Amino acid sequence: MATTSSKNQKRSAAVLETRRQVMSAVIAAFPGGRESAAARLGLPLKKLDNHLYENAGSQPLTDAQVHQLEQQAGTHHLPDYICSLYGGVFVPMPEQGELDNLELYARGLSTSQLRGMVDQLIAKSLDDGVISPDEVQAILAAHRQHIAARHSEITAVIVLHSKGGEVS
Repeated sequence: MATTSSKNQKRSAAVLETRRQVMSAVIAAFPGGRESAAARLGLPLKKLDNHLYENAGSQPLTDAQVHQLEQQAGTHHLPDYICSLYGGVFVPMPEQGELDNLELYARGLSTSQLRGMVDQLIAKSLDDGVISPDEVQAILAAHRQHIAARHSEITAVIVLHSKGGEVS
């Protein structure tokens, strides 16, 4: 059980900026691509395309449809996107069945690595004495990943070592 769960493996570095980008990323990550995603939702391929690109007066996919696809793809682009709109980060809650002390150790190492990346970006940005707007974006993206990893690490310890294995 020392391997990192698939929920954590597919965390992207950058949060997508639009809902359309989210839907495109979900479809790109879906096993089998557009055709399989359309079949999973019970839609003809052309109708899925209309929803993705909001053609022919079609509404975008619903949150429930995107969630359904993301569950199978192992991604969480939509909650990442929504949380970023509010200045937050999405952290999936760990399940007790996927946790053991080796997993906790792996999560701790990942958290330390991500913190080091944030510190390196800050140090590199300060080389010229000024942090540029692009550097700000890179630092904050890395910081979001670090905070999400730390929160995941802490909740995993709580889930593994508490009675009932739940975090409220």
